[in-house]
Amino acid sequence: MIRYLDHHQIDFDRWDECIDKSPNGIFYAHSAFLDATAPGWGALVEEDYRTVMPLPQRKKWGVDYIFQPVFTQQLGLFGNQSLGEEVTRRFILSIPPRFRYVDLCLNTYNQLPVMEGIRVRQRLTHELDLISGYEQIRKGYAGNTVRNLKKAAKEGVFVTPHGRPEALIDAFRRHRGRSLSYSEGDYQLLKHLIYSGLHTGRAQLYSAYSRENNFCAGLVFYRSHKKVVFLFSGSLPPARENGAMFLLFDRFIRDHAGQELVLDFEGSSDKNLARFYRGFGSKECVFLQISINRSPRLLKPFVHWYTWLRQRGFPGG
Repeated sequence: MIRYLDHHQIDFDRWDECIDKSPNGIFYAHSAFLDATAPGWGALVEEDYRTVMPLPQRKKWGVDYIFQPVFTQQLGLFGNQSLGEEVTRRFILSIPPRFRYVDLCLNTYNQLPVMEGIRVRQRLTHELDLISGYEQIRKGYAGNTVRNLKKAAKEGVFVTPHGRPEALIDAFRRHRGRSLSYSEGDYQLLKHLIYSGLHTGRAQLYSAYSRENNFCAGLVFYRSHKKVVFLFSGSLPPARENGAMFLLFDRFIRDHAGQELVLDFEGSSDKNLARFYRGFGSKECVFLQISINRSPRLLKPFVHWYTWLRQRGFPGG
């Protein structure tokens, strides 16, 4: 039997144990990460926490709805049983009707049959298996990637596996962030996620500097369940000319090659970013984004419009 639990009813120790033991477990679904990105989240739970599904929720204009939290690529179902189409269908149908709108990304293990009243969109991520040695992985690099790595070497760019989160965040805010809909609260949340991840050993921060020792770009990775997820990046204009971003990913791959790890580039539907990720030999993987609109008929177009505006700033997408 699938039960809906409000936040205060969830046994967080058993919840995290379920996520940790799940073949598709990921840090996005840990209670501490959800507490930070979606305070007050609820959940669907089956068979004494054998299978779970987080439901990040909010209320706007008196309407309860389920949303995809910022800095969170995938959620959906987790558990140590088969997570086939029928299991996913039962969980989706168990979302309480008081949630008038649902906009949620499942994970790559979750499949869903065609269901009336549910819109499904295929989203893409890019993954690279790091089990092979570095030289073998590098053979899969695209020619443009190799050229940019040579450019970085010629320009004297160097990478360190540490740095200041503030430098990365500030670089993003001053440039790419201007065209996206991040709030001040989002940036404070990002800073918290990076520092808490560094403290617990889940996060790694790589920084690139020019020959003159000036910050060029930085990357943040989060690690769990034999997967490393590229969570966030920030770069200054010189990084476009000196190959710093290429060198950052190459250094991370070099440092972790030969390990039983998968690097998830976390996107993207942007063609240029997708080409950049494929340049390291990554492969496309599909996960599903579901939308359910239970609003009154006259309000449905407005709800879809509002959601579209919000998604324009969706990280990684």
